Amino acid sequence: MKYEISRHGLRGEITVPGDKSISHRSVMFGALANGVTEIENFLRGADCLSTISCFTKMGIHTEVTPSTIYVHGNGLRGLTAPTHILDCGNSGTTTRLISGILAAQNFSCSLVGDASLKKRPMNRIIRPLSMMGADIRSTLGNDCLPLRINGRQLHGIHYQSPVASAQVKSAVLLAGLTADSPTSVTEPYLSRNHTELMLGTFGAKVTSEGTTATIYPAEELYAQKITVPGDISSAAFFLAGALIVPGSEIVLRNVGINPTRAGILTVCREMGGDITYENVTQDGEPSADLVVRASDLHGITIQGEIIPKLIDELPVIAVMACYAKGTTIIRDAAELKVKESNRIRIMVDNLKLMGADVEETDDGMIIRGGRPLHGAVINSANDHRIAMSFSVASLNCEGETTITRKDCVSISYPRFYIDMKSLVNAGQDYGKEF
Repeated sequence: MKYEISRHGLRGEITVPGDKSISHRSVMFGALANGVTEIENFLRGADCLSTISCFTKMGIHTEVTPSTIYVHGNGLRGLTAPTHILDCGNSGTTTRLISGILAAQNFSCSLVGDASLKKRPMNRIIRPLSMMGADIRSTLGNDCLPLRINGRQLHGIHYQSPVASAQVKSAVLLAGLTADSPTSVTEPYLSRNHTELMLGTFGAKVTSEGTTATIYPAEELYAQKITVPGDISSAAFFLAGALIVPGSEIVLRNVGINPTRAGILTVCREMGGDITYENVTQDGEPSADLVVRASDLHGITIQGEIIPKLIDELPVIAVMACYAKGTTIIRDAAELKVKESNRIRIMVDNLKLMGADVEETDDGMIIRGGRPLHGAVINSANDHRIAMSFSVASLNCEGETTITRKDCVSISYPRFYIDMKSLVNAGQDYGKEF
């Protein structure tokens, strides 16, 4: 691909797809509730469709219309034994959260996934769920998929999680919904809190204090009407593009700005990025329109408690760092190694191909910005966030960039290239294929 950027840079406005994390949870919690849950702005990417598919196989009727998803819940104990193996596709969120739900059911089932998902670690949920009395095991004995889960009555625990992970926390809290006593999870840092917020609206009793979340056994959940805010992880790519391409000014509509998720906004501002909020809403999940203007960025150190708040955005932050003055250091991000790909190594290897001065470390990378980048053949590793990050990198580099298996963006953002094209060259059709 080669982006022909006008002297005006990126221009225009877009509305990014619904938040992936919230979309997953809205279907799961709606399935466990009594009544019909209505979901607007649902993300219709492959990952979230995997969640719908799994619950369909367990007796949940879901209506899909052009504007709204209707989930006909069967109650906390209303799921039925699937007649087929549950295929989670590429979705780690589906796998880990649904495991917490399935561990407490009165039936047995198996979970599988694609080649990438089969490599991702599942012991991080197997261990705490087993502590609750769950019968869950990796059938190959390698702590990865496939998983076999034999549902049973669980008991509450206090789990001290070694990682700040919303997926781990959510799996344990969901298992605790029908446990025999309260269940709590303490993290080293606070991870995104979508589960706690949304379960509360569905009628569960959930409390949070510091980095500890506690759920109390529930009798029932109640259907809700949910409007999913735009996914900040998807907005991040356009945000980064506008900051690094001279002359740019764009508006990103209705983006979720939950403080446990919006670390990229903090980092962009610390790097000197010009981002302002308009039309801020605070009901439930906070959101705002983001106005982003091209900026002279400078390097910073990113580490510690902010990492869980931007873990999915670190690949595109690394791209921004290449265009910033000075050195950017990313630490405490070893979690990137066990995402859809080893995102530390893949980012470093590909950025080097483009001429960046970047160094891999055990838990992150060091990027010495300011060197011009050039086009290259990029290995996406079939990872949607890698493909989108290098699409952004190519905006401001010399020559043409080819991204292998670029269509993997459909996992989280099927319209990504269309929306990028609408911002490039002030929305004019410049005759190039994405």
